[in-house]
Amino acid sequence: MRAFQLQGPGEAAVVEVPGQEPEQGDVLLKIELVGMCGTDLSSFRGANAMLTFPRVPGHEIAAVVVEGADDLPAGTKVTLSPYTSCGLCSSCLKGRPNACKSNQTLGVQREGAMREYLRMPREKIYTANLAPRELALVEPLTVGMHAVARGRVTEQDKVAVFGCGGVGLGAIAGSAFRGAETIAIDMDDKKLEVARKAGAKHLIHSKDEDLHERLTEITGGYGPDVMIEAIGLPQTFRAAVEEVAFAGRVVYIGYAKEPVSYETRLFVQKELDILGSRNALPEDFREVIRLLEAGHFPVEDAISAVVPLEQAAEYLADWSAHPHKYTKIMVAFP
Repeated sequence: MRAFQLQGPGEAAVVEVPGQEPEQGDVLLKIELVGMCGTDLSSFRGANAMLTFPRVPGHEIAAVVVEGADDLPAGTKVTLSPYTSCGLCSSCLKGRPNACKSNQTLGVQREGAMREYLRMPREKIYTANLAPRELALVEPLTVGMHAVARGRVTEQDKVAVFGCGGVGLGAIAGSAFRGAETIAIDMDDKKLEVARKAGAKHLIHSKDEDLHERLTEITGGYGPDVMIEAIGLPQTFRAAVEEVAFAGRVVYIGYAKEPVSYETRLFVQKELDILGSRNALPEDFREVIRLLEAGHFPVEDAISAVVPLEQAAEYLADWSAHPHKYTKIMVAFP
């Protein structure tokens, strides 16, 4: 079958790959759309230490069942969870398989979904009353939704989110969906406008406005109850701790690319909950599907381009050269 393959840093092409060997309980899927995310961009650039070349990327999926289980007849539109779990590590034993020590994500540690057909275990597949573009947005939005769950966000909270990229938008939409007063922080006017459509009540352009003054004004001097960091910069890692309210929660999704120095006095003085957030759980997938089915996300605004398989390499290279030009690229399979 045809597949899109990363062959080396800055090199990608459409190639022929063998089909997967069927295993007990597998469902055969015909791929319709696959979204490309920041992980795929990092992999293309050769900056993803978890990936080896060559690799078929892709884990944001809209597909159609070809051969299914009893409750998944042929023709059913689906999306899926791209993660594995060993069932034996401490995370799995605590009921948090999203943080499995041995996780292998589709398109990163193992061959991904940017191919014509894919076999997946039934338990990884989700049905929804959604169009293909919406289905392909489910997984990236779950990453932000999981951060919202980790932050125990409720309608009584004021929640600030650093970053309005794909993951940040998931956190913004998830926070607003739970009824929280949501604040979007970014330096890109277009991204902030999409964040507004995703449910943000307040927008802060952190390059043009004083972050501390605006957060103080919005929260009546207290600071946000929850800060979610979805960028991965030392300055935003620190700002989350500095700006969050006393007895607040800080949730980190992004990775800082260098060591971060903190004023640790604030951890204790504010009695903060500092939380990491990784991947997503089944309940996050179900909540995102409910959000999308309710029409609470600006799907078309969040997608920069939908391109045919033959143009995937061209667009990925352009995204690498002009990273602010795209929010989400989706690759369509015939």
